[in-house]
Amino acid sequence: MSDPVLSAQPILDRFRLDGRVSLVTGAGQGIGRAYAHALGEAGAKVAVVDLRLDLAEEVAQELGRKQIDAIAIETDVTKPEQVQTMVHKIVDHWGGLTIGVNNAGIGLWAASETMAYADWQRVLDIDLNAVFLCAQAQGQVMLAAGYGKIINTASMSGSICNTPQNQAAYNTAKAGVIHLTRSLAAEWAKRGVRVNCISPGYTRTKLVDDLLATPIGQSMQPVWMQMTPMGRMAEVTDLQGAVVYLAAPASDYMTGHDMVIDGGYCTW
Repeated sequence: MSDPVLSAQPILDRFRLDGRVSLVTGAGQGIGRAYAHALGEAGAKVAVVDLRLDLAEEVAQELGRKQIDAIAIETDVTKPEQVQTMVHKIVDHWGGLTIGVNNAGIGLWAASETMAYADWQRVLDIDLNAVFLCAQAQGQVMLAAGYGKIINTASMSGSICNTPQNQAAYNTAKAGVIHLTRSLAAEWAKRGVRVNCISPGYTRTKLVDDLLATPIGQSMQPVWMQMTPMGRMAEVTDLQGAVVYLAAPASDYMTGHDMVIDGGYCTW
């Protein structure tokens, strides 16, 4: 019997993504953009997917300047036919799909007793239903190939209720993403497809910075930081190592896991 430690690839090689084909939804800005750069820097080809083609093209150009093979695809991930077309474009272009990162999402602060039902539906549609549509389309390709990595963006809000803001729709959607991740992981594990999720805590993006510049945002940030043991927000770069690990051979025995990266918020 061979010694697995001595016969394994060197550990850093197991974090490489050379020859892998990836897609990242919501990659035109924020966390998705950071994920796209991280996967590309680790060696993967990257499909930059966003509702806005101009943002996707800008990020694809950024990757190209790093000599990363990238394409931009405009997709509304709430539309089943567009999701299928997205995956077909990638398979037609590169011959396969190895890594699917389902990151597109929105937030909503609203009191539950006055929230419009249309707002509830919109958050659930984008933050949960679209994750299923994307994972389903990706899974069809990966299951046929016998291997693949699906990584969903959940949130610490899927495990706790944030304060002082009211965000029942967002919390519910992200809790759904976590359990959807576990359910798909259990269903597809024996067929070679691993499904995990990343749950960021408060993370600095342009959208969050704009929110924090408002009076309500300025009142909330001190509370958030007081409740975060590290006393700061995450930068998008704090999440890049996690997405590379979950996409890489180094994590081949991990599935159904929710990786919380929150500066310690959930330890209280």
